Amino acid sequence: MTIREQTEEIEQKILHPRSCLSFRTKGRLRPEKEGDIRTCFQRDRDRIIHSKSFRRLKHKTQVFLAPKGDHYRTRLTHVLEVSQIARTISRALRLNDDLTEAIALGHDLGHTPFGHAGEEILREIHPGGFHHYIQSLRVVDFLEKGGKGLNLTYEVRNGIVKHSKGKGFIFPETEDEKADTLEGQVVRVSDIIAYVNHDLDDATRAGFIKKAEIPKQIIRTLGDTHAARIDTMVKDVVYRSLKTDLDALSMSDEVSSGIYMLRDFLYERVYEGERIIREFKKAKKILRELYEYYLEHTGEVGMDIPKEDNINRRGAEASRHQLVCDFIAGMTDRFALMTYEKLFLPQQWTVI
Repeated sequence: MTIREQTEEIEQKILHPRSCLSFRTKGRLRPEKEGDIRTCFQRDRDRIIHSKSFRRLKHKTQVFLAPKGDHYRTRLTHVLEVSQIARTISRALRLNDDLTEAIALGHDLGHTPFGHAGEEILREIHPGGFHHYIQSLRVVDFLEKGGKGLNLTYEVRNGIVKHSKGKGFIFPETEDEKADTLEGQVVRVSDIIAYVNHDLDDATRAGFIKKAEIPKQIIRTLGDTHAARIDTMVKDVVYRSLKTDLDALSMSDEVSSGIYMLRDFLYERVYEGERIIREFKKAKKILRELYEYYLEHTGEVGMDIPKEDNINRRGAEASRHQLVCDFIAGMTDRFALMTYEKLFLPQQWTVI
């Protein structure tokens, strides 16, 4: 018996009957031989961590554009915080935390530079529209590894594409919006737990919000510190879900109302605040002009798009719009700024 098979046997003994066992995966887009040591979900997690798109997350905006401070969250630290919260919930519920971790680490791989400002502008100008969760699936299915993709399991791919909620409900109202696995559903709720807490923390650090301005009802319900609020939310999900024997993930009305109140407060004071909107307009202008420039120049054998990003020109995938959209979406904040400066701003002459 291999180490992988021993791990799969342990999963059957200790995980909840509603968990997703590794040996029961629905498989990959392209069949592969199983490894001797790692389960399929462990291999997926490792493929995501070693991908280029994962490394680029460290220079992509979470809320504050191209932050200069060392302690503001980036898209990468957001993903790591989601992963930590999701693993805690999964472990407590006896779910497959390897699957949970893989989904959490991969859920934002398709996010644009400049956060949701980038997503909004690509949605406006790309003929096919744009949603970061769909782009995340495109990254792992196609764009990574020079067009080969990461060939992840169905369960990880499903969790990635079903993680997003926007201003929607914490728990989807329809089955179509739910991930097929409880592990994928855990990532969805962990995503909102992570971002409402760390965005409040960052906004306070940036001076957008003073602690005294946080509504008292939020503090009474969720707690008065970053750690206390996460603790309240995680415990509520765990204990409420256990009461139903994982028939469905759930949360108390009191805590879920507190989360919605906190999210509304952040939208009013931060996400849709005047200062953030002003910077987002600048970011949108940059990406719009980059998109238009590359759209005009892709016909020249991709001369202005780096070779490794100018991939797969066959059939529908060869459309100039899709090629440019993939390239822009994959940029980091600083690469977008550097490229814009090189293309559109006068350069100083160098005397030799």
